[in-house]
Amino acid sequence: MGIELELHSGRPARKGASRDTLLRGSYEHGEALARVLRTLDRHGSGKLGWVDPYGDTLFNEQEAQVARQEIAALTRGCADEQQKAALLDLAELLEVCETTPGSYLLFMGD
Repeated sequence: MGIELELHSGRPARKGASRDTLLRGSYEHGEALARVLRTLDRHGSGKLGWVDPYGDTLFNEQEAQVARQEIAALTRGCADEQQKAALLDLAELLEVCETTPGSYLLFMGD
């Protein structure tokens, strides 16, 4: 199971039309990202705990801003370099989402 990421310039449409808004994708860290996010409490106060490992989760600019603040603590608790690389990539996409008006970050679970 993995979680892939896509940054979109606007709310992505369902199916193939979402490619029209695609700015950047991250597909190489899916397994490691899923392992890190699996450690989070789904009922806690953080945004990243809301990510569905089996479905799609969409963050807007404001949610990306809050989620980006969680990355440092997660990085300290990483078990390996693959997880740290996945979090670094996620942090970059969250930052771009946060600073790009109207953008969305799509988490695509298996």
